[in-house]
Amino acid sequence: MGGTRSELLHIAATLITVSLEDGPLTELVADRYPWMYALSARDRDECARDPVDAARASFSTHQPHLAIATLTSWRETAAAIAAGLASRPVVWLDEHDDPVGRAVVQRP
Repeated sequence: MGGTRSELLHIAATLITVSLEDGPLTELVADRYPWMYALSARDRDECARDPVDAARASFSTHQPHLAIATLTSWRETAAAIAAGLASRPVVWLDEHDDPVGRAVVQRP
């Protein structure tokens, strides 16, 4: 739990520092988390707000994983985009794609 708490406090310290600076929130947060530049401009705006909301929820519910998971999710999305995974079209599979009539992907 100590690592989780430490990580949450680091996120909170970063967000507090950003809130005290002058300038657009998105640019200030992206300066602290440069991986955000892999995201589109619209996604960067959303990414800048989401950790603030998640941190508020984490502190008010005593659930540090909310803020950590939100920031980690955005960071991993940016990493996937930077790796070129977003440029590939998504092919969704459903039961109609299976000639035998069974689901192509079995769910647990």
